[in-house]
Amino acid sequence: MSSSKYNPNFTDNVINAIGPNAEPRTRQVMSSLIRHIHDFARDVELTVDEWTIGTQFLNAIGQISDAKRNEGQRISDVLGLESLVDEIAHHLMLESGEIPTSSSILGPFWSPRAPFRNNGESIIMSPHEGQVSLMHGRVTDLVTKKPIAGAVVDIWQASSNGKYDFQDPDNQVDNNLRGKFRTNENGDYHFYCLRPTPYSLPVDGPAGQLLRILDRHPMRPAHIHLMISAKDYKPVTTQIFPSNDPYLSTDSVFAVKDDLVVDFTPFEGDAKAKLELVYNITLAPRNISDKPAAKHASQPATVEPVRSNL
Repeated sequence: MSSSKYNPNFTDNVINAIGPNAEPRTRQVMSSLIRHIHDFARDVELTVDEWTIGTQFLNAIGQISDAKRNEGQRISDVLGLESLVDEIAHHLMLESGEIPTSSSILGPFWSPRAPFRNNGESIIMSPHEGQVSLMHGRVTDLVTKKPIAGAVVDIWQASSNGKYDFQDPDNQVDNNLRGKFRTNENGDYHFYCLRPTPYSLPVDGPAGQLLRILDRHPMRPAHIHLMISAKDYKPVTTQIFPSNDPYLSTDSVFAVKDDLVVDFTPFEGDAKAKLELVYNITLAPRNISDKPAAKHASQPATVEPVRSNL
């Protein structure tokens, strides 16, 4: 008689039911997933009622999702899974200890339709109650430290009411607070945007229900999204956060990293902007590999930023 409380062969039987033609990676991922799910159920001694609630919860995620709302991704964010996958996928450190600009989660609000704009233009297209800021910086090579000309800086952000353009068609035109900019021959970019505003995740669906059950708030710290790419370089998708935001340490999707915290400073001499943000970006060559060492969390930058020439 087995000393196990439950059938010791059950999980192996389920895993072994995977057919011989399954792709090797599919077999690896699903075998591990099945084993962890079964171990979880045994560990907490999941009840039938709890299992039923869980399946209904999964159904609700699909039912509320549509072309403009990705509740599945939001649940993943609330559980910290997207941030963890991002760390696994994008970690890179040189032997010297230097790292490229840290990545962060994509989130559900990126759009492939953002227009290219000229350096010096504004992404602000609709009325707002925010603070206009001049954002500028330089994109450089992690290894050579040389500027990267022709890099694409794709930016998007919520308006001062905490909503993105396609969430707010009554108040914002399409592609408000979105744009793509190419760096010049010195690797520099500059444009006008808003100092970002904190906002709440939507709480009218399963994600809000999960946050309430866990006694957590739904707030995201103010942030600006960036996607930076250049030929022969590894692209970076990231977010940057004002240093005085009250939600930095309790971000509801766990996306904040130390070196992504930035300072907006008072700006004089420009009638278009009251604030300035200098943000320099470092990209790693596509063929570079990580040093053979333990994984590290991103650390604050220790090098003074290079101020770009506007």
